[in-house]
Amino acid sequence: MLVVAHFARVMVATMLAAAAPPLHAQAWKPERPVEIMVGCAPGCGPDIMARLMQRVFQTRRYFEQPVTVLNKSGGGGTVARAHIKPFEGNGHYLYHSDKGALAGHAMGRYDYNDLTPVAILFGEYIGIAVKANSPIKSGHDLIERLKNDPAAASLGIATSLGNVNHQGVASALRNAGIDVRKTRNVVFQSGADAISAMLGGHIDVVPVSLGLWVDHLKAGTVRVIAVSAPERLPGHFAQIPTWREQGTNVTVFNWRAIYGPKHMTPPQIAFWETQFERLVATLEWKADMAMRNGVTQFTRSAAFKKVMDDEYPEVHALLKELGLAKR
Repeated sequence: MLVVAHFARVMVATMLAAAAPPLHAQAWKPERPVEIMVGCAPGCGPDIMARLMQRVFQTRRYFEQPVTVLNKSGGGGTVARAHIKPFEGNGHYLYHSDKGALAGHAMGRYDYNDLTPVAILFGEYIGIAVKANSPIKSGHDLIERLKNDPAAASLGIATSLGNVNHQGVASALRNAGIDVRKTRNVVFQSGADAISAMLGGHIDVVPVSLGLWVDHLKAGTVRVIAVSAPERLPGHFAQIPTWREQGTNVTVFNWRAIYGPKHMTPPQIAFWETQFERLVATLEWKADMAMRNGVTQFTRSAAFKKVMDDEYPEVHALLKELGLAKR
């Protein structure tokens, strides 16, 4: 009986060992420095958030390897995607971007399926602003001006035509019957650059994520004339009307996410899902979300891919009307 019992234990152990995946398939962690890339210049929204990620990861020592932030601006994300493409299957390279990946796909700049969706972290609405002393007093005022002449005010778009910032103003103008293909658009490499140009009097209107307006609102240098939210927002934006309140039924929400190179392995994806889920639970992250009126909505890889596929048709339809879709 003892022999039989021993044999049975050996057989069970053998079967469990055979069923268990190889050790390298069970876990992965960075073995060399990690790079978080953004597709815009320093000072843009993604750059600010990537540096927050870098700070949290390193101060809280979620893993041992250092983290760097790399800015690769240009081409509405094309330069950034070209940079990450050679690192297929490499979990040491991450890309912080947003819903603009869908627009880039529709415009034929790249294929969003060439990236690995890792996780959606949060989302933001778009704030449309002018200089504090601008003759444009509201979103309704802007619409009325452009109805008479679509080129009557210049729009500073960061970082490419068709992206979510552009959609935040173009959707409202289109809804009001304005031919958005005739608007006067100036493209900048970051939201910070567009804001500087507006404050310098070189352009009239800038649509960017709400977080970039907070310091300027505190300083009294800008007037935010509309937000792309479905209802009024709290805090610094409590007195700012939505597009809906100003007669155009438009809502634009920009989710911001982490991508990786194509063909990342399941263990690599699982590692980064865990780290970013820990990140969005920190006090540092929550404080930043409160400041920028961001909405944390952590979404894992598989569900993230479904979000992209589900939302793409609507983005494609809008860009087709704007005359920007190439697919």
